[in-house]
Amino acid sequence: MSPRKPDADVPPGLLLVDKPAGMTSHDVVARARRVLSVRKVGHAGTLDPMATGLLVLGVGAATRLLGHVGGHDKTYEATIRLGASTVTDDREGEVLRTVSTAELDEAAIRAALADQTGPLHQVPSSVSAVKVEGRRSYDRVRAGEAVELAPRSVTVHALEVHRIARPTADLVDVDVTVSCTAGTYIRAIARDAGAALGVGGHLTALRRTASGPFAIAEAAAVEDAGAALLAGEGRGFLPLTAAARTVFPVRELTVEEARAIGYGQRIAATGAAGLHAAVDPDGRLAALVEDAGPTARVAVGFPPAPDVATSET
Repeated sequence: MSPRKPDADVPPGLLLVDKPAGMTSHDVVARARRVLSVRKVGHAGTLDPMATGLLVLGVGAATRLLGHVGGHDKTYEATIRLGASTVTDDREGEVLRTVSTAELDEAAIRAALADQTGPLHQVPSSVSAVKVEGRRSYDRVRAGEAVELAPRSVTVHALEVHRIARPTADLVDVDVTVSCTAGTYIRAIARDAGAALGVGGHLTALRRTASGPFAIAEAAAVEDAGAALLAGEGRGFLPLTAAARTVFPVRELTVEEARAIGYGQRIAATGAAGLHAAVDPDGRLAALVEDAGPTARVAVGFPPAPDVATSET
């Protein structure tokens, strides 16, 4: 491993990583830190170790974007297995119960999955990453505690069934694509659809293909995305300003407005709702700004880094 660099020596930006199975999101962050030899790396939206697909990482000042990036809608491809329930609601957990699906017809399966669309009050799996009094739920379960999590409001915008197959006489596998709000548990969809059918259900495969404006086609292995960041371009890397332009509507600043923001002052409001990426005349992200009455306030500032070029394309 190369000597650790000051975070200011590494250009800030987002890494779009195609996470492999078997790694936690924290594992991916740790690997990115090693690849870049910096510490300031975070992620937007956890993926389970079993899951693969798009994981958005922020490096340096771009970590300030992650709280806004993670709240966007997500798209997943998944395989739901009906006929068995597991303790984790996925293939990695101990099987709790099996029920033959031999009498289950395709129309009933499609109807049960259709019921898992729209606004839902969904109970997360007890082995999820939800914190209970400061500790992850899965840590409490592994310590032998009984955990019951409160329902959360989520919305499944669409659930498309692509294939229904029978790997054995007693099991059914259903391949689906799910578009949903952030915080939706695809494992819970499998569990709840299986429960409604009376046979139980769990996930055997899960892949995140989109998160907000970012798609898996833009992602790369974490090592390759990190190398792209160090090179200043390449698949899997978005410089800070380009990332902000992708996520937010843009407000182009005048020289005077950019100077005012640099001094922590407010600038005139535009009348447009929500956060905007305020970009200075040199093409550098100066701040995320939001109207507050007749003026716009700085919600998140991005002072220029002394050792990093201030112009991005």
